[in-house]
Amino acid sequence: MLQLRITTPTDLTEQVLAVFAGDPAVSQLAVLEGASRLPAGDIVQVDVAREAANELIDRLGALDLPQRGTIHVEPVTTWVSKAGYDAERHTPGASADAVVWADVTQRAYEESELNWTYLAFMTLATLLAAIAIVVDSQVLVIGAMVLGPEFIAIAALGLALVRRRWTLFRLAARTLLVGFAVAISATTLAALAGRGLGWITVDDVTGPRPGTDFIYSPDKWSFIVALIAAAAGVLSLTSAKVGGLSGVFISVTTVPAAGNVALGIAFGASQEIWGSAIQLVLNITGMILAGWATLALQHVVWNRKAHHRRRLLSRHPSH
Repeated sequence: MLQLRITTPTDLTEQVLAVFAGDPAVSQLAVLEGASRLPAGDIVQVDVAREAANELIDRLGALDLPQRGTIHVEPVTTWVSKAGYDAERHTPGASADAVVWADVTQRAYEESELNWTYLAFMTLATLLAAIAIVVDSQVLVIGAMVLGPEFIAIAALGLALVRRRWTLFRLAARTLLVGFAVAISATTLAALAGRGLGWITVDDVTGPRPGTDFIYSPDKWSFIVALIAAAAGVLSLTSAKVGGLSGVFISVTTVPAAGNVALGIAFGASQEIWGSAIQLVLNITGMILAGWATLALQHVVWNRKAHHRRRLLSRHPSH
């Protein structure tokens, strides 16, 4: 169940109410006349089944409401209502599966913004990955993978392709490129400092590393894992069930590969650089493709469900 809180100019209120009138996906509707001061107008609160949210939000958008007012979309975590139960029962689809595109798109924009926090997490994760490689610690590699903030930006590229949001595509691509460039540069400087202090030797970088040699050894499984992990990650982001994201973060070798590239640059180890660079590109490419395919499939499925719902409403206008 979702709650839409709509701030609307008074002259649009009746049109907004008409969007929800007689819709079986609506379980509660309230109007606070004159309650809004900025913008001046009314506040409409409506509880709707999550499965119908996209269609209703699109119809509100067609009224020019985002330009003249505001649409807030908030999840209702707990509710006790027979009307709510009936609304979900009469709306095609499952609530946990429903994709609310407005929510997913906003999260993609927010998490793909290039800011100091993103660069800090990216740099710290890459530094941690470099230390993990030097001491050959799989535990630290996992820690670096969890700390890395790059997955949402990668998923945003697939979302931008599906929804044709080219501004989002440019934003996410820029964030990824700059993020990895800054993190690799900072880690290279740290590795040079460690080399100068004698804390890191060339053997630490090029010698046998049974725990972390997968980082610079890309193969078919690297690509397959990236596909599976990205598909699972996108499903976690778009559905009401988000428990799978932690598994995604520790499945794909992106940040560790960036850390190994930095070490390779610091010690002039070309094999480490190229092997890790290929691993990095392979994983990111696989994640973009899987994210795009998963989102495209969801887009088709929910468009069909929306079409089915419209047909049901046309057959039973009394609803």
